[in-house]
Amino acid sequence: MSLIEFGIVGRGWRAEFYLRIAKMLPQHFAVRAMLVRDEERGREIEEKWGVKTCRDMESFASSGPMLFAVVSVSKDAVPACTIELAERNIPVLSETPPATDIPGMLSLYESLRKLKGHVQVAEQYLYQPMHAARIAFVQSGKLGDVSQVQVSAAHGYHGISLIRKLLGIKFDNAVIKGQRFTSKIVKGPGRYGPPESEAIGDSVQDLATLRFGEKLAVFDFTGDQYLSWIRQNRILVRGSRGEVTDETFRYLRDFKTPIYGHFRRVDTGHNGNLEGYYHRGITANEDWVYENPFVPGRLSDDEIAIATSLAKMADYVQGGPPCYPLEEALQDHYLSIMMLSAIESGEELETQTQPWAL
Repeated sequence: MSLIEFGIVGRGWRAEFYLRIAKMLPQHFAVRAMLVRDEERGREIEEKWGVKTCRDMESFASSGPMLFAVVSVSKDAVPACTIELAERNIPVLSETPPATDIPGMLSLYESLRKLKGHVQVAEQYLYQPMHAARIAFVQSGKLGDVSQVQVSAAHGYHGISLIRKLLGIKFDNAVIKGQRFTSKIVKGPGRYGPPESEAIGDSVQDLATLRFGEKLAVFDFTGDQYLSWIRQNRILVRGSRGEVTDETFRYLRDFKTPIYGHFRRVDTGHNGNLEGYYHRGITANEDWVYENPFVPGRLSDDEIAIATSLAKMADYVQGGPPCYPLEEALQDHYLSIMMLSAIESGEELETQTQPWAL
């Protein structure tokens, strides 16, 4: 893999993921410039990360060579920023979601269609090692025809992206029903560390079914799951010849021969192993179903996924296949918006084919 040089628009919590990845994998990634409008914050970033910062789009766009720009700004600012870069013929890897609502998505799609902008979206959940392993296992055909997926692993469009990929659907319309349930929970860690004392809060659970013709998806998520020590993620995939349940699988090799197994995470550096500490990959019995492309980098699963998005974006910009096209990101967010409407209204809703799906 040749060095991938890119820029970042934004300075927040998410932008620092990209900075950390570039610092930990300098042989793979280099951040050449950042657009940070606040001068004091820009100086802080330059001192901490050694990255050049700019105060306006013109300076950023002309700051030097970069394959693409990562847009990591507030949800409201993403569309305008993406269009600004596309107008300057700079490829964009946008953070999610690409626009906040359906009118905004339609407007963004039409603007970028006219500009012929090279825009992909940094949907990382598909590339987190265990999710990637499950997706590869499902796509191997061992489960036969997949008819049902239950996902309790991520909110909104992130959860929908996993549902669509595991079900193997593109832009199919859905009939959606939903409800919300609130219960009590002892609060856990936040983005910046563990709790300082015990506190009780509300845990808001969104539940929805999405029927895509003969295929069914169940969405189930509480925001606590991202950081909670006591709320676990869950995945179920059912096919005509087998199923995946979290980190286990079972399928029929033939009609009378069931095969059972586990997805086994392979990490080095444990129990006296001297290879160093990193994630190597995931096996399903004797087969590798996922191999970390950034060995021996000491990255978290989410950082591995984001680094994968960066590498796939570089490949796309240089003539390779799309990694997560704008159209798919718009579809996932559209479905998540409709799902939220069904949950809040209690009504059964049916989606309609949107322009990006034609």
